[in-house]
Amino acid sequence: MKEKNSGYTKIKKKYLNFIKKQELPGELFKNKLQQLNKFYLPITHILHNEFKSDNVTKIIGLGGGQGSGKSTIAKILKIILEEKYKLKTVIFSIDDFYKTLRERKKMSKNISQLFLTRGVPGTHDTKILLKCLKNLKKNPFKSLLIPKFDKSADDRYKKKDWLKVTNKPNIVIFEGWCVGATPQEKNSLLKPLNDLELFKDQDLIWRKKVNLELKKDYKKIFSLIDSLIFLKIPKFKYVYKWRALQEKKLSRLSKGKKIMENLQIKEFIMNYERITRHMLKTLNNKADITLSIDTKHRLKSIKIN
Repeated sequence: MKEKNSGYTKIKKKYLNFIKKQELPGELFKNKLQQLNKFYLPITHILHNEFKSDNVTKIIGLGGGQGSGKSTIAKILKIILEEKYKLKTVIFSIDDFYKTLRERKKMSKNISQLFLTRGVPGTHDTKILLKCLKNLKKNPFKSLLIPKFDKSADDRYKKKDWLKVTNKPNIVIFEGWCVGATPQEKNSLLKPLNDLELFKDQDLIWRKKVNLELKKDYKKIFSLIDSLIFLKIPKFKYVYKWRALQEKKLSRLSKGKKIMENLQIKEFIMNYERITRHMLKTLNNKADITLSIDTKHRLKSIKIN
């Protein structure tokens, strides 16, 4: 899909400049232009055609395990969609819709202590998220605010720091580790997957509540997605490896704010394990586009359903 014109030159320049500014593992973009031509340009071509089919705002879901590269890939797609196709593109993460620390403390007392930790379905403010997605597609469009979450403080930013969307977007990239996830069969919940489930969820209250959330509110939210892109990691163990790299980057950017040590990261990842493994089994055939990632954190192949 490489285009020999000034448009391609501009995209290539912006893309390479963006990559240069990112604090990413050296191997991730070793073959930078090959990644651009083989993956990013074809995907944006598909998204452009989808928008042009009816000129209605499209919600693009981008799901995948922690540290798989969702935020970086979303920004690259935005660069191309806006530069090549002149499509106004907005990006936000399901992470920005986490419930406040106060709300999660209340959940931890009333339901399960595990809901104090942000991450799983049930720890997001689904009412705000559902309303936000619907409003982004509405005509006439009214400006809206999208929440922002401060992970280093484990709490939501004040409204003055939220993202303000003043003009109706053509493309909305909605990214997040569990975006597109589906519930499991009840029998699948019985056997604990790790120490967290074994020792802290012996009565299955947490697992069942999370699964119920996927069946109800999250199903409504994910039904608004027009196209789902799934980042398929090679194995679950890479979630820990790549999440640790994210934490190191956060340490540099957060100017001394509290971050997680390796043991804390391992314990934290256990909260995500069940759904991540389920997504690896199910979304390969359900997602509209699956991008497989190799062990060196590079895009390896693309599958279009």
